[in-house]
Amino acid sequence: GTLSPQDIANNVGVQAQVFTVVNDETYYWPDLLRGMIVDGEMGTDVAKYTGSTTGDSRSNEICSSYTPITWQVDRKCHLISASTFDQLCYDMKKQRDDMSGDLFPHGSRETVSDNLAPNNFNRWLRGS
Repeated sequence: GTLSPQDIANNVGVQAQVFTVVNDETYYWPDLLRGMIVDGEMGTDVAKYTGSTTGDSRSNEICSSYTPITWQVDRKCHLISASTFDQLCYDMKKQRDDMSGDLFPHGSRETVSDNLAPNNFNRWLRGS
């Protein structure tokens, strides 16, 4: 059967982390494909909220069909080695599903207007 946009939204979430990429193997991580890194300080201060998918084809006038999506965003920026992203691209190319369209930078949508954004931000601190 075919999944509706709402079926997808009900079963999909986004995990996000921000990295400063460095040329230092001390910060190598072998498997970014499996999701958010939760180790040491990584993934310990997470914002959770609902939103929609991203992409520059969406705006404050044109909404995503895939909504609401649950977002979990690490609130801190972490160091990670450049070779970690080499490994990620290699792993993406090995997947049965074609991920070649995700191997290059993409645009992002404009920031959502406050009057359209949900007011359901939650902060989760691991270990507290």
